[in-house]
Amino acid sequence: MRIALDCMGGDHAPKSTVEGAIEAAKLYTDIEIILVGIEEEIKKHLPEVVPSNILIKHADEVILTEEEPVKAVRKKKNSSLVIAAKMVKDNEANAVISAGNTGALMTAGLLIAGRIKGIERPALAPVLPTTGKNGVLVLDVGANIDPKPENLAQYAIMGKIYAEQILGIPNPRIGLLNIGVEENKGNELTKSTYPLLKELPINFVGNVEAREVPSGVCDVLICDGFTGNMVLKLTEGLGKSIFTMLKDVFTKNLTTKFAAILLKPGLKEFKKRMDYTEVGGAPLLGVNGAFIKAHGSSDAKAIKNAIRQARLFLMNQVIEKISSEVKE
Repeated sequence: MRIALDCMGGDHAPKSTVEGAIEAAKLYTDIEIILVGIEEEIKKHLPEVVPSNILIKHADEVILTEEEPVKAVRKKKNSSLVIAAKMVKDNEANAVISAGNTGALMTAGLLIAGRIKGIERPALAPVLPTTGKNGVLVLDVGANIDPKPENLAQYAIMGKIYAEQILGIPNPRIGLLNIGVEENKGNELTKSTYPLLKELPINFVGNVEAREVPSGVCDVLICDGFTGNMVLKLTEGLGKSIFTMLKDVFTKNLTTKFAAILLKPGLKEFKKRMDYTEVGGAPLLGVNGAFIKAHGSSDAKAIKNAIRQARLFLMNQVIEKISSEVKE
């Protein structure tokens, strides 16, 4: 298995991407990690002894976060992200990981790697924290802001497979994000999608209201990319606000500081469950290759876990299983 890592993407690149790759290479000796980017910049962050399963692929250009995705992918043919995507298309690599421009990664996945046969639209699928230990896999959070009911039905199939194979959830509960639990609630998209999901060979639990999502009422949440992106951003913002409020409370006086010391183990566990670096990244499901979008502010730990995620994706043959289910 060969994983192409866009070393120039992300807020802390290439330092964090290279360091995360080195950690992963030591842990997973059954994979090769190809560091794609400006070679002289990459080498600045390599240790004296480089693991034998670390390779470098030079790229002259970098796609910046603020660039328009389609134009950037078409114009910057020698960028680290485009080269990494082409490596998957040409079977030089099996997976791509990038913490850079999200739209550019999705564009590269569609224009270069192409879609899995039978899949009309791909979905970006992060795992958001819930009171349950596994969190909730959300499809979609921005790859397709105006989908059709048939697209959401395919999201459910892909979400089921990913939750089973990567998250280790047998027979995952799949919910449809809506403004009420009744079958006839919602807009035309959700009302038309509901009967399609009922007919699929999945564990469909019906409509799910947004307020119920954090309590873990479903393992996979289906929605359009516009709504899903707002759910994602709200969750990220709320998580930061909670930690800020807790800090304010526990540093208020001597009594609260003492309470914080006693609660420290529990607070660490809570922080871990809310930490995106534990997950690694969000897969772009539906494209013909393992494309993983790591968080823009990913540190070495997040990159290492994104590589672990890509490795599991390949080992469990997620693409082949999606293709097989869609054909059926």
